[in-house]
Amino acid sequence: MTDAAGYPATFPEPVVLWSRPESERAGRPLLVLLHGYGANEQDLMSLADMLPQDFVVASLRAPLPTGPGFTWFPLTASIEYSLDAVKEAAAYAEHWIDSVRGEHPSVTLLGFSMGMALATTLLRRRPGAYASVVGLSGFAVDAAGDPTFHDAELDGTVPMFWGRDQQDPVITPDKIEFTMGWVRKHVKLTKVLYTGMWHGINQQEVGHVGEFLTHEVLTA
Repeated sequence: MTDAAGYPATFPEPVVLWSRPESERAGRPLLVLLHGYGANEQDLMSLADMLPQDFVVASLRAPLPTGPGFTWFPLTASIEYSLDAVKEAAAYAEHWIDSVRGEHPSVTLLGFSMGMALATTLLRRRPGAYASVVGLSGFAVDAAGDPTFHDAELDGTVPMFWGRDQQDPVITPDKIEFTMGWVRKHVKLTKVLYTGMWHGINQQEVGHVGEFLTHEVLTA
């Protein structure tokens, strides 16, 4: 069931933080930021000034309140988690992205932690819709063959950056194992490991992301 704007009826209207005023957005490649569990749309916006300025950056707030912030779906270890919840979150993000997509020559997704799970889900649902994906300290969900995840259409041509610390205390080994298998089969992978970053983002990684975006999107 959806509301008048087409969003799931239980979800709020999207809250989006932009790096540029509306008059300066059209015609620029779009970089969509997807924050992690318990955060909000302000969490990743500090990256905007450190990434290539050719992009216009939009940070989308997750729809479900949790603690002091918001989440895309329940934690995978919780009893409330389901693949349907992941799909509802993806539909919510897709609907908003589709509302602005026409103003931009390309759309790239950057997700941190659970935001990476959403970013990879969006790619898997629409393999041809995104120029590239950046995943930071996160994972891809096990879709268990769900037909709305079109993994078979991902032939390794979409560029993806995956940065993480092997000592990350948050993302569990089973998630890493699944994600490793998935990225090796389905995307053009740039994978970088960092030490001392834990479950976070460091300056070196941001520099690598900027280089990746320049090479794979701006000069591709």
